[in-house]
Amino acid sequence: MKGITVAQTQVSGNQASPEFIAEYYRQYLQDSQTVSPEWRSYFQQMESLGLMNPDGVASRDTELAPHEAAPSGQTAPSPAPESETGVGAYESTPTAIPARTLDVSRSDLPPAPRSRAADPSSPYAAREAAEIEHNRHLAPAAEDQLERLKGINAAIAKNMEASLSVPIATSYRQIPAKVLIENRIQINDHLRRTRGGKVSFTHLIGYAIVEALSELPEMNVRYELRDGKPYIFHPAHVGFGLAIDLPKDDGSRLLVTPVVPKADTLSFHEFVAAYEELVRKAREGKLTMEDYNGATVTLTNPGTLGTLMSSPRLMVGQGSIIGVGATAYPAEWAGASDEQLARAGVGKIMHMSSTYDHRVIQGALSGTFLGTVEKKLKGEDGFYERVFNSEKVPYDPYGWVRNEADNNYSNQYKAANAQRLIHAYRSSGHLIADTDPLDYRVRHHPDLCLCNYGLSIWDLDTEFPIGVYGGKKNQRMTLRELLGHLRDTYTRTSGIEYMHIQDPEQRDWIQREIEQPYEPPTKEVRAAILNRLNAAEAFESFLQTKYVGQKRFSLEGGESLIPLLLRVMDDAAHDGLAGVTIGMAHRGRLNVLVNVAGKSNAQIFSEFEGNLDPGSLQGSGDVKYHLGTESVYESYEGCHTQVYIAANPSHLEAVDPVVQGIVRAQQDKVGIEGDYGYMPVLIHGDAAFVGQGVVYETLNMSQLKAYKTGGTLHIIVNNQIGFTTSPTNARSTIYCTDLAKGLQVPIFHVNADDPEMVTRVAGLAYRFQQKFHKDVIIDMLCYRRRGHNEGDDPSMTQPVMYGLIDNLPSTRTVYVNNLIGRGDITDAEAKAAMEDFRAKLERIFEETKEHGYKPTRLGEQGGNDWNLPASQTNQNKEMIGWTSAIPLDVLQRIGDSQVAYPEDFAVHPKVAKLLQRRQTMTREGNIDWGFGELLAFGSILMEGTPIRMSGEDARRATFVQRHAVIHDHLTGQEWTPLAFLTPDQGDFMIYDSSLSEFAPLGFEYGYSVERPEALTLWEAQFGDFTFGGQTIIDEFISSSAQKWHQHSSLVLLLPHGFEGQGPDHSSARIERFLALCAEDNMWVVQPSTPANHFHMLRAQAYRHPRTPLVVFTPKQLLRLRAAVSQISDFTSGEFQRAIGDTAGLDAAGVSRVIICTGRVYYDLVAERDKRQDRTTAIVRLEQYYPLHDDLREILDSYPNAELVWVQDEPANQGAWTFVSAHRDVFTGGRDLRLVSRPAMAAPSTGNSTFHKEQALALMEAAFGATL
Repeated sequence: MKGITVAQTQVSGNQASPEFIAEYYRQYLQDSQTVSPEWRSYFQQMESLGLMNPDGVASRDTELAPHEAAPSGQTAPSPAPESETGVGAYESTPTAIPARTLDVSRSDLPPAPRSRAADPSSPYAAREAAEIEHNRHLAPAAEDQLERLKGINAAIAKNMEASLSVPIATSYRQIPAKVLIENRIQINDHLRRTRGGKVSFTHLIGYAIVEALSELPEMNVRYELRDGKPYIFHPAHVGFGLAIDLPKDDGSRLLVTPVVPKADTLSFHEFVAAYEELVRKAREGKLTMEDYNGATVTLTNPGTLGTLMSSPRLMVGQGSIIGVGATAYPAEWAGASDEQLARAGVGKIMHMSSTYDHRVIQGALSGTFLGTVEKKLKGEDGFYERVFNSEKVPYDPYGWVRNEADNNYSNQYKAANAQRLIHAYRSSGHLIADTDPLDYRVRHHPDLCLCNYGLSIWDLDTEFPIGVYGGKKNQRMTLRELLGHLRDTYTRTSGIEYMHIQDPEQRDWIQREIEQPYEPPTKEVRAAILNRLNAAEAFESFLQTKYVGQKRFSLEGGESLIPLLLRVMDDAAHDGLAGVTIGMAHRGRLNVLVNVAGKSNAQIFSEFEGNLDPGSLQGSGDVKYHLGTESVYESYEGCHTQVYIAANPSHLEAVDPVVQGIVRAQQDKVGIEGDYGYMPVLIHGDAAFVGQGVVYETLNMSQLKAYKTGGTLHIIVNNQIGFTTSPTNARSTIYCTDLAKGLQVPIFHVNADDPEMVTRVAGLAYRFQQKFHKDVIIDMLCYRRRGHNEGDDPSMTQPVMYGLIDNLPSTRTVYVNNLIGRGDITDAEAKAAMEDFRAKLERIFEETKEHGYKPTRLGEQGGNDWNLPASQTNQNKEMIGWTSAIPLDVLQRIGDSQVAYPEDFAVHPKVAKLLQRRQTMTREGNIDWGFGELLAFGSILMEGTPIRMSGEDARRATFVQRHAVIHDHLTGQEWTPLAFLTPDQGDFMIYDSSLSEFAPLGFEYGYSVERPEALTLWEAQFGDFTFGGQTIIDEFISSSAQKWHQHSSLVLLLPHGFEGQGPDHSSARIERFLALCAEDNMWVVQPSTPANHFHMLRAQAYRHPRTPLVVFTPKQLLRLRAAVSQISDFTSGEFQRAIGDTAGLDAAGVSRVIICTGRVYYDLVAERDKRQDRTTAIVRLEQYYPLHDDLREILDSYPNAELVWVQDEPANQGAWTFVSAHRDVFTGGRDLRLVSRPAMAAPSTGNSTFHKEQALALMEAAFGATL
């Protein structure tokens, strides 16, 4: 390839300058090994041809240089410190001081110490020395000298002479720098907090020049002669030449001008990166020939040295060169204060010159070009919006405005508005916070615009009184300081909603906590965060690689959940909390089990491999991402606390109230009121949080006496999608948390790609919860890297969203890049940490695959594997010597308690009669249903067993039969008679629930799981309403033991009976519960006497293994005179699963046996008595399930009788289907005839006339002729 001569270089301006080659040649002459082999070969060839002169400059017809890369091992001259505005001054490298050595070649003695003179003692000598020092600035005598220009200096002189051939003109413009300065501060503040780096004035000015040239392409030209004819050359793109001044060791300076090619195709961020790469290569002496090609314009910035104006020379081959002077205040304002300058609207200015080739560019065009640059630097065409967008600065840039006239009124007005601005940021700052990791955008809100408060950039240096800020009174700040604080607090990667809270103490506490100056995390904290992100990402990527396509519902995109949870665990352990109980759905659950709860990787891998022990929980229970565990967590400080992850189904959010019940039980076991040593944490999805009503039921319960647990930390893993549903189709609010604000809870929105902010918010939320014992919400915005599961392709329905996600680096990668950019760690350290995690996982994986893994069996406690909660162990212990009957004195003690009124307690007259009647029952008998139940409760309490009961109207009871809590009808004071039976009795906790079934039922289930030693009951207002909690019944109560080995002793009291109250107040849907029965999972009963109800409750309090009890309780029987029991029925006997006929019939004369349950028994007895029928026996089935043969034994007494099943319910409802399917057990296979209401879609008729007709028809069918 033909070389380029020096002369050609001066014309084209597109190759290395002679001074550049001369500098390399000088280094070559000093030490040839400091330049690359290509340059050594070139210089040797030139010297052999005699083409290098003694100054190191090739002759004018000599090829300049090879086209290989610049010297890679060459060391550039040490740069001087970089100035605030410049690009050409760099930090010097100190000269090394040679080490002192000993010369022992002539003697074995060390050298003598160096002599030195002592300070003069004469005062005259001291004065003489001071005089000498004073005159040091005087120049010594010297002679004129003449020095020949050599080397690089000679080459520069030749270039300057060549430039005289270009006819030039220069345009000058004074440009206000106020907007430039303020926006640069904003950008650099943002970079300092995020990924590091810094933007210089020259970056911004240079990019404005590039944009202006793109808009005025006629400025981006050069003059050329071809074949002796003049041409205007129009380059396709802007080649941005950058003049870099490099100080050398000898004090001289080297000027190089590399080029950013195609600068007009680059975003600002890309332009800065290309610019900084050229500067780096120049500093290190690694610029290549290609780095000098293609300049169409050059920027020189003598302002870095304080020069205000200059007229740079235009080299041959370019159309223009732009000079920028220093930014400074006008000289006449040099003595003014910042406040005076701001009030007068005086800001720094800079001079910009455009020196152009007058042959192809005219003065008007040059002036227009400078005017365009000025508009951009003043922010008048969206220039800074583009810059901010490119650098992802999350707020609006400043724009040019004129300063308003200054007067006392305006000063007072602005001071007041500064405080209004603070309130606006506190209330609305979250709306412009950079919380979305998916797509950066500058958010705007008029309430946060300075212009709406009469404030502008001219007020930034004005100090205002701002009142209370950060918990401190009488604060004063400049507007600049205030905006910095407000943005740091409210609009970076977290946004806080708390001004809706009505309690000023809570608002003030939050302000004191968050409005403090930003303190970056320590190196140790950052290392811990990175370590935890490494663990989270390594786990997910490892499973994705090893088990492609297997469902695991990965956490990818939301890995910051792990450092968030671990921050909470660390704080809880440090503060001495007894435990943290976590409820969450399947998304990310495996990651949490391993990295938070300590489940072993080996067990996870084994589950993926399918190495399941048939005796293990996993083998016979549920999928791996539904399981829970309990273990002990150890913090970085070595502190410990329990971590409990509750098992849950795929029914989203159903676990929320269950966790609350578990935590309340944990706290109640401690027995200290107000001791919230256990903390609940609920992890939600964004779509589920806003879509599932149980979330709001649970939130509503948070401050109720019956359900309070001291506040819950809610974490929303907000991946901004629900399966395939976008947020716009999932909610009607801006945030998924908006409906929760009515509960007076603070809400923290945080960007998951800023794990430092995530952990900071976690700590703040934890402290708020501990301080005020209230719920708090963290809305962690992230994304879901894969589909709903690993086999789903989300791009089919969210192509744009997943186009963004596919190009996103992981959270860990973002964080590592930021740490490296800020200089906190090196790239090698980050890679080493990640590889260490992967190596550990690989080793465990290979060991598991090679040797297998023995899963922990049910009930075992082993290492970090699946651990049953302590409350769920020893479920098979037996009771010895216990009976459900009670002594007479216990029965009478309970009766006496009903009339032992507190002093000065005024009982309502109607209630007083009831209480007196109860005491009488304990002496005379005829104990009714309501008091029979209280006898069970009282006797259990006296045995030391606690009782918890809740339900809508549970304290009084829907049908006014219980009256467990008595109210003073004058003062409203409350008295609970059963709480005063014996000094060492169990706690009696009975509460009226919120008007709901789902969450209260789930709460009581959770309570019963964690506190099996207590008798826990939930009563429906009517049995018909039970199925508002159907999910809890199906997914927890009826199946938890089989799925998760989670035993519950919960009692469901479900009022049931067909008494003409219509289809919504008649049926507890017996058929539905019986359809759920299998594997001895529940105890389902319908007692017909107060005594049997009594024995049933007492048996449930102590039976093992623990199983739920479903009771269909009566309504009509509560006051039916026939439905009473005698004292002996309580002091003897036990629960009867079936009750034979009590009329004393001769079995041989019985031709028909009616089998029934519940209320209808009393109708049948009355009808038999009415008919004086002595041939029909009436037998009661009291227990439906578990199956038993007690009924068959009774029926065996009537071997020839017809068997008739009579039920109140329609034929397609009630127990008939179940009993018929199990007639071999119940009747020994004998035929069984059904008598019932006809099949109906609804449970019953709502018309009283029809109801009576059906009741009559039912009796006729039961006692009439056999069909």
